Amino acid sequence: MKKTVLLEKHISLGAKIVDFAGFRMPLSYSSVTDEHNYVRENVGVFDVSHMGEFEISGKNSTKFIQFICSNDIMKLKPGKAQYNCLVKDNGGIIDDLIVYKIDEEKYLLVVNASNIEKDLNWIKSLNKNYSCSINNISDRISLLAVQGPKANLLCQRFTKEDLKSLSKYSFILGTFAGIDNVIISKTGYTGSGGFELYISNENVEKIWDELFNVKDFEVKPIGLAARDTLRLEMGYCLYGNDINELVTPIEANLGWITKLDTNFIGSESIKKQIENGVKKKLVGFIINDKGIPRKGYEIFDKSENHIGVVTSGTFSPVLKKGIGLAYIENNISLKEIYLKIRNNLIELEVVKTPFI
Repeated sequence: MKKTVLLEKHISLGAKIVDFAGFRMPLSYSSVTDEHNYVRENVGVFDVSHMGEFEISGKNSTKFIQFICSNDIMKLKPGKAQYNCLVKDNGGIIDDLIVYKIDEEKYLLVVNASNIEKDLNWIKSLNKNYSCSINNISDRISLLAVQGPKANLLCQRFTKEDLKSLSKYSFILGTFAGIDNVIISKTGYTGSGGFELYISNENVEKIWDELFNVKDFEVKPIGLAARDTLRLEMGYCLYGNDINELVTPIEANLGWITKLDTNFIGSESIKKQIENGVKKKLVGFIINDKGIPRKGYEIFDKSENHIGVVTSGTFSPVLKKGIGLAYIENNISLKEIYLKIRNNLIELEVVKTPFI
């Protein structure tokens, strides 16, 4: 198993350590609900250094990334980032990722930890006609997510850059806590605001310690379990649960990052799917009765016909109800549908996401 630079820090803080995507990672430090609510109300720090980072550069880099990604890369300017998908020829999602435009001929792609090798091989296989430089720098970069409504006040202590001027999905390459060349990005996976800090491995311990030693802030470390409940309250997809190679962006309600006029790889297949209609759609739901949905739970209509399956589910600490995402057969009524929990059918209410 791999480990992040900060593993010993997590162990010393009493974190429950689990194997995740090939890494030893902190699942939680205390109650998941307490960690979740703390991010919603204050500020917490996640070590997400298991994520993968690729640098792609060269005179054809923009054309190349436009070809491999579903969103419109031409809209990106230096200092901006964009949520995206890598898709197969048939439209299936290889991975979801964030693309950062560093300068006119250089990009940073941030991919899911479990997909680093797969994504890298896929990207390299398509590079023949573009001759871009592709560098996997995942083992040299650490990533801290400083999330919550007080993240701006905390992070501003450590940089002269005006963080209030950063709009969502913008970033600065600047100095943070005395460390140069830190990417300070207004992105995150919690829906509570904040920043993600891309830091060289040799400097991440210093920045971690600085963040936790601010006297008038009680900063708490947050584990992967709360990261999952936070993202699910926002209706964000998790690769391996809600999206995979058997699902297209249209089925996953990611049409907003699928720009067919760019002619990216897989766009023709997705156009045909739109013309012919999809067989299933990802929807959000809540349980107004008792019960917590889990991945794999089955969904039925009022006649007890099987119509779907839960891909992500949890108890929402904010709503104090069970919430989840599920694929349900398209073109059927979304009223009077039921989740089976321990052979009991519990009625669901389909709702738009985010849940809060």
